[in-house]
This record gives sequence, C-alpha cells and structure tokens, in this order.
Amino acid sequence: MNPRERRAARHQPPNLQAEARPRRRRKTPIVEQVIDTALDVTAREGYEALTMRRLADALDTGPASLYNHVVNKADLGELLIGRLCSELTLPSPSAEEWRDQIRGVCEQLRDQYLRYPGIASAAFAMVPTDLEAVRVHEGMLAILLTGGVAPQSAAWAIDALLLYVASYCLELSIARRRSTRDDTAWVLDRDELRRRLTALPAETFPHTTRHATELTAGEGHDRFDFTVGLMIAGLGR
Repeated sequence: MNPRERRAARHQPPNLQAEARPRRRRKTPIVEQVIDTALDVTAREGYEALTMRRLADALDTGPASLYNHVVNKADLGELLIGRLCSELTLPSPSAEEWRDQIRGVCEQLRDQYLRYPGIASAAFAMVPTDLEAVRVHEGMLAILLTGGVAPQSAAWAIDALLLYVASYCLELSIARRRSTRDDTAWVLDRDELRRRLTALPAETFPHTTRHATELTAGEGHDRFDFTVGLMIAGLGR
C-alpha cells in the first residue's frame, strides 16, 4: 500500500456493521508517534520550522521512512489539526444555550491553536476528512441546527467561524514572533501605535486621530470575543 492509499485508509469511517468497534477510528502507534513529535517541534520552534526533514531528524529516522506514513506536510498538517480537534469537548446541543455552546467550541479551538505557534495555517484550504475534524464539524452543525439556524446558513457559519478562529490565531502567532525582534517590537506596543495614529494630520485623518484610543483598545481576547459574538448574533431566530 503506497502512502496515498494509507492516507485514504486512515480517513475511512469505521464499519458500522462490525461488532465491538470503537466510536472513532484509531491511528497506528507509528502515526501517533509522528503526531506527538510534530506537535512537540511545533510547540518549541513554530509550525514554519516543521519540515519533513526536521521531523525525521526529531524521530531519529530518515525522510524516506517518514514518507511511508505521511504523504507530505499538508497531510501532516491535517493529522495535527485532527489531533487538536480530538481535544475539544462538544456539548449536547441546547435550544436555549446554543449561542454560548458554539462560542465555547470556538474558544476551545482557539486555545488549542495558540499552544502551537503558527499551526493554524494548516487549517486553511483544508477539506476536513480526518474523522476528528469531521466530528467537530458535526458537533457545531448540531448546535446551530438545534438553535434554529437554517441548514445552509449553519454550514456557511461554521466555515466563517473556523476561518476567523484560524486567522485570529495565525495573526497572533505572527505578531508574537515579530515582537521578539527589536526592530518590530512596536507592533505589540499599544502606546506607540496610539501615538503614531494621533500624530497623523487631523485635517486628513479626522476620525483616526479622534478615535485612536478605540482603534487600539482591547485586552486579552477582547477582539476575538467581540467578533465571534457579532457573527453568532446574526444567526438564528
């Protein structure tokens, strides 16, 4: 079986007619070790540094051996996103609490992404086929449908929410990496940014100079909470 066939086999749903099968398909111990090591490298060095050669070195093997289990970095990224999705707890959908529930899923995914700098980039342009990623999509869809959101709106809302979560986390990872360099430390310096905005000519930028405080406001995940809340508020009855 070649690597592409192995990748396809990993994504096959369990045989529902077989007896005593686990709820979710388990990956082989070797693939699990690959995922564990890749996440360790990413946590310490960032997702950009995670190449197939770097991973092979961390596993004390050669790239050729690694390709027996992982097709390429895109395939590896899907495995990593699947692992992070497996850590998410999905609530039983509630017609009364669905907005808080969908917000909670987004927050969980955000926190998982932020544990591994830059890993959110692996989620872009990825059609979810890993069963753990599909499980999260299924759970989010169930929550929105229970809340009375129309199926098409629910489907697109999930796409938009997941895209925003990944974008938010990727930008934050990039900003944190840049902040370690002296020449770009100002990117995260709110006071410096506010001074730059208020120093603009008021006759040309009247609104920017007047509302520099509002433009630079926000602590922690305030902007994330605002945006996700705004997106969810437009759904449902």
